[in-house]
Amino acid sequence: MSSTVNVHQPHHIQERGYIPIADHALIGNLRTAALVSLDGSIESYCIPDFDSPSVFARILDANKGGHFSLTPTTPFTTKQAYLPSSNVLQTKFMNTRGVVAVTDFLPRTDPILFWLVRRVEVIRGSLPLALTCAPAFNYARDAHTTQLVPDLSSPAPGHLKALFRSPALDLDLRYVAESLADGIPEPAVHFELLDLSEKGHKGPAVAATLDLVEGQAVTFILRVPPEEGASMAARPSVEKAQELGVSLPSLIESASHLRAPDDPMLTKTLVHRLLDATNTYWSTWIRRSTYTGAWKEAVHRSALALKMLIYEPTAYMEFIFDRIKDKNPDGSLQIMYTIHGGKLFPEEELMHLDGHKGSRPVRIGNGAIDHVQLDIYGELMDSVYLSQKFGKPLSYDTWVGVRELVDYVVANYHRPDLSIWEVRNRMRHFTYSKIMMWVAIDRGLRLADKRSLPCPHRLAWLTARDDLYEQIMARAWNPERQFFAQSYEDTDVLDSAVLIMPLVFFSPASDPRFVSTLRQILKTPERGGLTSNNLVYRYDVSKTDDGVGGEEGTFCLCTLWCIEALTRAGEYDKSMLERAVAMFEDFIQYTNHVGLCTEEISAAGEALGNAVQGFTHVTLISAAFNLSRTQSKASRGLLGMGN
Repeated sequence: MSSTVNVHQPHHIQERGYIPIADHALIGNLRTAALVSLDGSIESYCIPDFDSPSVFARILDANKGGHFSLTPTTPFTTKQAYLPSSNVLQTKFMNTRGVVAVTDFLPRTDPILFWLVRRVEVIRGSLPLALTCAPAFNYARDAHTTQLVPDLSSPAPGHLKALFRSPALDLDLRYVAESLADGIPEPAVHFELLDLSEKGHKGPAVAATLDLVEGQAVTFILRVPPEEGASMAARPSVEKAQELGVSLPSLIESASHLRAPDDPMLTKTLVHRLLDATNTYWSTWIRRSTYTGAWKEAVHRSALALKMLIYEPTAYMEFIFDRIKDKNPDGSLQIMYTIHGGKLFPEEELMHLDGHKGSRPVRIGNGAIDHVQLDIYGELMDSVYLSQKFGKPLSYDTWVGVRELVDYVVANYHRPDLSIWEVRNRMRHFTYSKIMMWVAIDRGLRLADKRSLPCPHRLAWLTARDDLYEQIMARAWNPERQFFAQSYEDTDVLDSAVLIMPLVFFSPASDPRFVSTLRQILKTPERGGLTSNNLVYRYDVSKTDDGVGGEEGTFCLCTLWCIEALTRAGEYDKSMLERAVAMFEDFIQYTNHVGLCTEEISAAGEALGNAVQGFTHVTLISAAFNLSRTQSKASRGLLGMGN
C-alpha cells in the first residue's frame, strides 16, 4: 500500500549547471562505479554493471540526466577526500554554523549488495541539506513511477521508502536514522515527491530537507529491491517481540537470518558493518603493494583507482585466453569486447542528451568495434608475455591459440589500419601499429624460447620481425626532419605514439634516431613539436585528425610515455633525467583533488575526455616506477652501466 503524497514543484531547488569534470571522485565495487561531485551529487551511475544503462547521468545533461544530490541549502565550502588507503569517499560541507560529512561508497560484501550508500553525519553545529533523488532510467529514455511505501526491511515502525519503477529496472531508497550522543533524538526524515518534468524528467523525484544537528546521522541506501513476498513475515515489531516473549533487538537479529542474503534487515549495526567491511577491503588490498619508491601516494591512488575499474567476474588473463579461443573466422580478434566477452555493442547517439557543457553528441556503444587496428596484437602479446613472468605457465592448448595469433600478424603486417587513435577517415601504414606488430612477433618468439614451446613457423616469424624493423627504419623515418613519422604515408606528421619504441624494447632510448624524435616532440607546437607547458599532444591537429571532432587537449597517456622515454634516455644523458622529473612533477599537479586522472588536459589546464581514465593511471604507475628506479641508480652512480 502506498501513502497519499502531493507532488511538489521544485521552486526551492537552486539552479545548477555543470560541475567541471575534474571536480568529481569515483566510488566502486568491482561491478560498477559512480561519480560523485564536489557539491555532493551522484552524477553518473549504471547499475548493476559498468555497461548497464545509466540511472544517473547529470554529468551528460544537467537538467534531465538524473542525479542523487545531498547539498547544503546555505552557502558552504567543500573538502573532499578518500579515507586513508581506501576508495570510501568523504565530502565535508562547512560554514560558520556547522560541518556535515557525507560518506559515499558501494559496499564490498559477499554476496555483493547492489547498494549505493550515502551516510550523512553532523560533525559540528548544524548545516541543513537538501536531498534530491531523481533517477532517469535507461539513459533518461524510460518513464518511471514513484511511490512512498512501507519499508518492510526496516525494524522501525512507520518507516516509508521511495520506490521507483521503470519498465526494465526498479530502485528503492531507504534510510536508517541514528543518534550518536546521549540526549540527542534520532533525526526525522520525511520524503516527498518532486515534479521535475519541466526539466525533462520522465517521472517524479524524491526530496527531503535534512535539518540535522551535531550528534545525528542518517544513512541512505539506494538499491535494486528484491522480491518482498516473504519480507512481511520476517519483519520484526514490538508487538511480535512481546508475543514471542523476546526483546526487540533479539527479534531483529533472528529476523535477519530469515531474510534473503541480498535483503537483510536495515539496521544501524548493518550499515556500520558495511562501512567497516568496505573500508577494510580496500586498505587490506593496497597494503599488499610492495612499492617503496618516490611518489608512493600517487602510485597507490592510481592502483586503487584501477582496481575500481576492474570487472571482477572476469579475471584478466582467463578473459584474454577465452577471447583467443573465440577468434573470428579469419583468425583475427575484435579490437574490443564487452565486459562479458560479447562482440556486439553498436554505437548509438543519444540525441536527447545535451552532452557535458553542450558537447553533443552523447554516444553509447562504440563505432570503432569493427575497425582494423593491428596494434592490438602487440599489446595483447606483451600482456601474455608479462603474465608468464608472474602467473601460471601457458598450457599447450592455450599456446596453440597464442601462436595462431602470431601467425595472423605475420600474414597481415603489410596491411594498413586505423591504429591506436581509432581514426575514422582513412587507413594508413601507421608507425605505432607496425611497432606493436613487431612486439607481437617478438613476444611470441621470446615465449617459445623461454618456455621451449613448439614453434613450427619460427623462421617465418623471425623473417617478419626483421622485415618490420627494417621497414620502420626505412619508411617511417623522415631523414630531412630527423624524426619517426606518424605513418609511412605522412612522413611530415609527428605523432607522440612513437614514444613507445624504447618502452617496448623496440629501440634503445639512446639510439640517435629516437633521441632526435624525442627532442622534436619536446619542442612547442609553434616550433614544430608536440609539447606545451610540459604536457604532450597526440599529434599536430592541423595536419591530421581522428574523424571524431571535439576539442583536442594534451593527452595524459602521451605525456607519461614521454616521461618514461626521457627516463630511459636519462640513463645516458643526465639532462634528460632532470627533464623527466620536472615533467612528472608537473603532471602530478594536473591530477584532481583526490588524485584521479582524466584522458586529456586543455590548454587552460581543464580536465577533458574520459574520467577516470585507466590508461592514464596504468602509465602513471609505470612512469613513476621506472623514474624512481632510475633516480636511485643515478644517486648510486650506476647510470650508463646497463640494466
